[in-house]
Amino acid sequence: MKKKETSAESRAIENFFREVSEDVQNDKLKKIWDTYGLQIIIAVIVVLTIAVSFETFKAWQVKRNETWSDAYAYALNLQAQGKYDESLKVLAEIEQKNKGIYSDIAEIQKANVLFEQGKNSEALAKLEQIVNDENVNPKMRHITAVKLASYKLDTAPRAEIEKLLTPLMSEESSWKNIAKEMLAMLEIREGNIEKAKALYTEILNSPDLSDGLKLRVQDMLSALNSIDK
Repeated sequence: MKKKETSAESRAIENFFREVSEDVQNDKLKKIWDTYGLQIIIAVIVVLTIAVSFETFKAWQVKRNETWSDAYAYALNLQAQGKYDESLKVLAEIEQKNKGIYSDIAEIQKANVLFEQGKNSEALAKLEQIVNDENVNPKMRHITAVKLASYKLDTAPRAEIEKLLTPLMSEESSWKNIAKEMLAMLEIREGNIEKAKALYTEILNSPDLSDGLKLRVQDMLSALNSIDK
């Protein structure tokens, strides 16, 4: 299920980078998009998948609520079979009756189903609804904000992307480095190379930086520095 979902999202993201790269005039900057952009977004999607899975497992551990766990698994199975309407129906039932962490996860999963159906406008509207709903678990809202920003990064106005990501950059947020990484990509999109480099440097100087993110940031800084040569 996750493999199929990641593949669908990857195809959408690949199209995004292809369209953006056509508008980039600087040859070296275009090379950066082609070489690194897709890798970064895929990494973000993987992190989102792991985060949702972790929240699901944690909720199951705390509540031992096998009924909702089984219902959610059943909805995912229906989605994997292409039975989208049936999957959405099960997810809607979870959302209406659980009113807990499973309800929030079910709402996010509805957006995933809509994306697979090609109903991108409805899916984006669903993600926006989750981000703006203060009754949704804050961690789920943060995950959704990053996911929404990844889909809007190609065309949305700068202010809209910043509104989604800036709240995640506080010292207490576990998403601050990913938010900074995506904002750096926004600066690259608009040709603000020095601002992008500054954001990547901030990430590199962060404590407890994962090896994967560290290598990615070092590669990006090396590529961006080559523009000046």
